[in-house]
Amino acid sequence: MMLSTARRRFPATLLRYAPPRPPLASRRYATNDSKPPAPLPDDVRPTPYLNDSFASHTMFTVDFFRRFLKYTALGIITVTVTSWTAFEGAHLWVENVALASETDADAKQWEWDLEADRWSGSPNGGTDPGLGFSGRHAVRSAWMALYWGTGSTTSIIGSKSFTGRNGEGATLAPIQAALEYAQEFLHIALDGAEQANAKGRLHPMTITALLARRADVVSRMGTRNALDEARSEYERVWSNISGRGVQAARVALKIGDLNRRLGDTEDALFWWARSIQLATGKTDATPPNAPPVIPGVAPASPLAQRTLVSALVSLSAFYATTGQLRQAQAAEETSLTLLRSIPSPQSFDAASPGQALHSLFILHRSSIISIHLAEVLYALRTRPSTSIDWLTRAAESSERVALSLSGLPPIHPDAPGSKIPHPPASETPLTEQYAKSKSMNGPAKNLLRDARRTAAEAWNLIGVLTEGSKSADAPAKALECYERALGWAGVGRDRAGGIGQPGEGTLESDWQVFWANYVRARDAVRKQEQK
Repeated sequence: MMLSTARRRFPATLLRYAPPRPPLASRRYATNDSKPPAPLPDDVRPTPYLNDSFASHTMFTVDFFRRFLKYTALGIITVTVTSWTAFEGAHLWVENVALASETDADAKQWEWDLEADRWSGSPNGGTDPGLGFSGRHAVRSAWMALYWGTGSTTSIIGSKSFTGRNGEGATLAPIQAALEYAQEFLHIALDGAEQANAKGRLHPMTITALLARRADVVSRMGTRNALDEARSEYERVWSNISGRGVQAARVALKIGDLNRRLGDTEDALFWWARSIQLATGKTDATPPNAPPVIPGVAPASPLAQRTLVSALVSLSAFYATTGQLRQAQAAEETSLTLLRSIPSPQSFDAASPGQALHSLFILHRSSIISIHLAEVLYALRTRPSTSIDWLTRAAESSERVALSLSGLPPIHPDAPGSKIPHPPASETPLTEQYAKSKSMNGPAKNLLRDARRTAAEAWNLIGVLTEGSKSADAPAKALECYERALGWAGVGRDRAGGIGQPGEGTLESDWQVFWANYVRARDAVRKQEQK
């Protein structure tokens, strides 16, 4: 055989021989096969079968807890950092915004910045750096409790933070939780201030300012032991300020009011006399038993004028409620003459906010004294028309104050033709110029509340005297007066059952009196209409 000379080509990869696989066929094993299986050779051992599911489940569990602990730790750290940031951010806001010093020139001119609450001895505002970290936080926490509240808890039963001067324990009486927390924080701050002051790191007036703040908070609790505690702390404030200047006159006024509430009438008269004397610019040389003397000329300082007027209101109420009617009449008539001599702007709209608020304050306090004088004259058996005249002046003055502060027109649009138009809703807020003022917001808010209460009281008394005149149209006129009183004391008419709800700042006892008088006059008018 001849071999080919052509070059053979071999594949790059040699092919392997693979025997053909038999076709898959289902095999069936008879269950009745009694032939035993063939044994394995001696040198062959079966390989044990290991199920790795146990290992995988263990690793999954370990990984789960590892990730759980990891994200839990991250969550705790995140919540802690966020909470701490919010906590310190709130304190920084209170420090640099809420407790900042007044910058409004108009408020300073009318000395509203001097009347504002002080939380440190420094005139720059904020808290005293000498108090340290915990002391400064305690002061700011007291401010937050007072102005931001304490959450869902609104009142607590009793307070264990103080006892009476005679050692008696605190009585169980509901007080506001915000006041209790605020005074407790201030107590902590005072403890730190005493230690810092011993080391010479504190402003000289910081302790005095903190004492005044805590005394003000405690006095608002209203219990006898709280009033006694407040009096003690105000007496410490008095000793620290050496009894000179307008601030000393304000402290003397507060001590006199607390003594009156505690029943110490002689001490109350003594401190009121001191306040009046200091407010007029005289030195403190008041004899212990000397009665208060009303000056003939008002002081020039706006703050001194407001302090003097407040002392005269306290003195008038004392004489009128203790049966000293002749002394009350003389004091009230002299006080009203003095108040009329204080200059006031021709128009409150044209005056600056500070001047307008000062004049509105004087006007409202004169309306309170007018109500006292009307009651005293009625008790002295003078003609009811005289008392009605004084009450009408008081009602109109109080309405003017409330309408000016709320920015509402004197004639309500719902009743433009009525001689006694419906008043604005009792929840109407302050105007923007007072709501945004740092120093005037608090005094304006309190003045608006007091003006509404005074207007309601004056109209209610006018209704009572008119109803007692027994004239033919007396029930109808009295009903208008009672409606006016309810309008100032109650909530807005657009609410459900509006006329049957007392408004903010109105005592429940006063509201019940107003409502009973209104119902009685309404029923009398209906009977007349049916005849």
